[in-house]
Amino acid sequence: MTVTTLPTTAPATFAPGQRGGALSLSQMSPYEAWQFCESLAATPLLPDAYRKQPASVLWALEYGRALGLDVVTTITTIHVIKGKPTQSADLMLGRARAAGHRVRITTERIRCEVRIQRHDDPDDETVIEWTLDDAVIAGLCTLRDGRPYSRDQKGQPQPWERFPRAMLRARAIAEAVRTACPEVLHGAIYTPEEMGAVVDQEGNPVVVVDRADTAPVQQAVTVVQSTPNGPPPAPPRDYLAEAAETADADKLAAILSEAVEAGAPVDYMTCLTEIRDAHAAEAVGPVRELHAAAQARGAQREHLARLAAIGATKPGAKKPEEQQQSAPSTTTVVVTADSVEDQEHAAALGELYDAARDAGLTDRTEVAQVFSSAHQCQPEAATVAQLRCMRDDLLDLAKQVAA
Repeated sequence: MTVTTLPTTAPATFAPGQRGGALSLSQMSPYEAWQFCESLAATPLLPDAYRKQPASVLWALEYGRALGLDVVTTITTIHVIKGKPTQSADLMLGRARAAGHRVRITTERIRCEVRIQRHDDPDDETVIEWTLDDAVIAGLCTLRDGRPYSRDQKGQPQPWERFPRAMLRARAIAEAVRTACPEVLHGAIYTPEEMGAVVDQEGNPVVVVDRADTAPVQQAVTVVQSTPNGPPPAPPRDYLAEAAETADADKLAAILSEAVEAGAPVDYMTCLTEIRDAHAAEAVGPVRELHAAAQARGAQREHLARLAAIGATKPGAKKPEEQQQSAPSTTTVVVTADSVEDQEHAAALGELYDAARDAGLTDRTEVAQVFSSAHQCQPEAATVAQLRCMRDDLLDLAKQVAA
């Protein structure tokens, strides 16, 4: 038997210097690091805060190296706001999980809950919840018909109005990581938004520019430019106004269904249901009860005005009596009658506004809308009988609410 011995090849060995990976200042000499930062600062792809600022680039990269981050991650996630380093909520989340801590996030449309369980103490669990009410208390937005409302000086929607779910998530994550495991943040304990920066839906600071030929209003922030996902969003649909304008049961059902599909909040749906029930009421009594419940709940004046307008059309609401008009016999009598009528009309108008205030309607524009819905004219053009009829309805409504 012939045995042939085949030549063997030793396995290839790799030197540490051949290992791939992201760039890091730890692999460079001080001179090489400065040259690298000068080259990097010259690229137009760099965020505005670092562009043509090699010293700022060097500082940021050195800070990122202390955190164990590579160059690209540092430039895109570490932002300097008002001279202080900040980091995105996603970076905070990643560093907490990289440290071995267990993080669980529950996100809903109006709230976000973050639970962090430390790896070195499983019994220590931190639970942080952020809701739209917390955002209102913090002065980040207000609520209108149950939806967040936040506009800039030009009236344009801000992130808290456009992306409430993402903003709640970022706030909850940042507070939870700061509370449960601050050691992973290495001093950068706030997000750009918490430091007052204007941010996009991803929590990255943006530069606000008034005109194309002006300098950015906000200085020393990182700008992350993203490709638009599509045309600008359409203005939000006012389901409440649509429901108030129709008494058709099928149309009302369709409006409520579409509002649910659009993700309308619970308070908003409650107002829609009250308007539907007010239209369905056969007399003014149930509408008054709905108005009283809405006012006790703290509903907005516009919603109360809509309920009052619907109630004014129901049986049982006081109707104006036909005013008796007689022709004056002489010129002197005409002047005297007009003067008395003007005084009586002014008094009735004042009584109407006083009654409206007692019923919870303090805005005269809203009172005029309610009045015109019931009498098809403005209060100033109405008869005294019409004014006092509406006054009596509002006084009855105020008594109903007080009871």
